[in-house]
Amino acid sequence: MQAARGTALTRPRLLLLLLALVTLVVDAVTKVLVVATLEGEPPVQVIGDVLTLDVSRNSGAAFSFAEGATVVFTLVAVVVAVVIVRALPRLRSTAWAVTLGMLLGGALGNLVDRLLRDPGVGRGAVVDFIDVKWFASFNVADSGITVGAVLAVLLSLRGLELDGSRRTGRTLDDQAPDKMDG
Repeated sequence: MQAARGTALTRPRLLLLLLALVTLVVDAVTKVLVVATLEGEPPVQVIGDVLTLDVSRNSGAAFSFAEGATVVFTLVAVVVAVVIVRALPRLRSTAWAVTLGMLLGGALGNLVDRLLRDPGVGRGAVVDFIDVKWFASFNVADSGITVGAVLAVLLSLRGLELDGSRRTGRTLDDQAPDKMDG
């Protein structure tokens, strides 16, 4: 029996799920490795003082914003995951599949930390370990979220819809009132 068109695993949907899984697994594996080998150790210089591996715990959002709001960010990650999964039936665009796959994988990666790490369920701190001195400390999940967010903005600005169609409509210039000659 063939699945309904809206629920079938089309190539874009499969790509989204595969990319989310890869992002989640790479994030989890790197966090396990750095916690096991680098936590409590001096930072490891990768590129001079510019890029180091240094384990830290972040109870806030990206770039340690709003530390202490871990429960809020746990709920936000759950909402993001639900919204992306609910968008699956409309997804026909490969570009959106890549975008949403990275966002979903990143959200789930940090959600796993918030659910499973100390001090407890829904309050755990995210493991960050990629430290760019002039920027911030982050992890693979954060990279997925950031790249996915940038791609989402670019796709939206280009008018590309989830189903692969282009948004049509009047431009801002078309909506301006007629100028009166004077």
